[in-house]
Amino acid sequence: MNVKYLISSVALALSVSSASYAAVSEQQAAELGKSLTPLGAEMGANADGSIPAWNGGITTPPAGYSVGDHHPDPFANDQVLYTVTAANVADYADMLTDGQKALFATYPDTFKMNVYPTQRSASVPQYIYDGTLANATRAELIDGGNGIVGAGAGIPFPIPSNGLEAIWNHIFRFRGVDVTRFAGQAAPMPSGSYTYIRFREAIKFLSSGKEITPEKLTETNMVFMFKQAVTQPASLAGTALLVHETMDQVKQPRNAWTFNASTRRPRRAPTVAYDHPGTAADGLRTTDDYDMYNGSPNRYEWTLVGKQELLIPYNTYKLHSDKLTNDDILQPGHINPDLVRYEKHRVWVVEANLKSGISHIYKKRRFYIDEDSWQIAVADLYDSRDQLYRVAMSHALNYYEVPTLWSTLEVFHDLQARRYIAIGLDNQEKMYDFQTPLSEKDFTSRALVKEAKR
Repeated sequence: MNVKYLISSVALALSVSSASYAAVSEQQAAELGKSLTPLGAEMGANADGSIPAWNGGITTPPAGYSVGDHHPDPFANDQVLYTVTAANVADYADMLTDGQKALFATYPDTFKMNVYPTQRSASVPQYIYDGTLANATRAELIDGGNGIVGAGAGIPFPIPSNGLEAIWNHIFRFRGVDVTRFAGQAAPMPSGSYTYIRFREAIKFLSSGKEITPEKLTETNMVFMFKQAVTQPASLAGTALLVHETMDQVKQPRNAWTFNASTRRPRRAPTVAYDHPGTAADGLRTTDDYDMYNGSPNRYEWTLVGKQELLIPYNTYKLHSDKLTNDDILQPGHINPDLVRYEKHRVWVVEANLKSGISHIYKKRRFYIDEDSWQIAVADLYDSRDQLYRVAMSHALNYYEVPTLWSTLEVFHDLQARRYIAIGLDNQEKMYDFQTPLSEKDFTSRALVKEAKR
């Protein structure tokens, strides 16, 4: 790969042995909020200023916004700096992943990247910053990296020393606490035709609540509860899924239940994990692809490769607009590139290699994690022949009423099938609700049945 990796001088000076699972020192943690942002990113600009210093991200919604609106673009006046195409992709190779370059090769006449000024918009509530600082000196990996002790609400390892810590940061990143959302997915055929599959979802992020302490997280071993019901098309309506996501899934595997109209009762679903096919995904993503990566990391060996300056989807408010329809977005081969905003950001590069004797359709996964939010921005996924299989991109924006930086759309490109699946289409749907409290009673098997029959 003709890719330039770097470890910043700050991160290098603060890092500890890649073999260590120990928390960092008070001296190291003291850099959070100084040379490092409160979540562990480099505070300062890059060498040429194309990535600016972080100034706190978005702290207030733009004028005219009301909770419940699709989010107006606070950067609507920004102009395209340059466009990467198949004709000039070699000039930007050091800022692209192998998967991104493969998209230019696969769709040379239509795929492009419009690159805008970098806006470091990521922000979270103050209690998450405070919790992250506390976690830095007390959180540790246990059970070979399958679990965490000493972490409350916040990023557990803001100064990561190995790949496992970095991927746990993605899993534990803040996305609100109680979330109800309406969205859908589509997997266009090569011709561009598609069926829209609509979901109603509820998520309770137990590990992000203000009341979460290290002791309570260890006791419950719970990260989140997730409930999903298919409402469209009619042939799938009434199909529902419930997940209780445990932290240490070797100690206590993920609990999952499914419901469909033919069985009329919830059933345990132990296969809803790892490379089990995703819900109604036409075989184009795995269960652990959802949210770019989820679940136990125990099938892979994890390596923290370093850092890279990368062109990633960011502040994609245009793609999120309620002025668009699905037809505006979904095109043959890939989504409409004129609706996507790319920016240059620093990312952590984390590589996962399948352990010997373990089964998974992805032999290797390379994740590119936004330093400001710990959101995976891009994933390159390799098959058993060490060939690029799929490339995924998360199109993120700041939901500033929370605030949190989270994806509005995830797109998984299957390079071998020459198809893709777009997950999270919300343009013509009611906007996410981060305000209505959810209780654990909303995530029982009885609640699943009720949800499916709504």
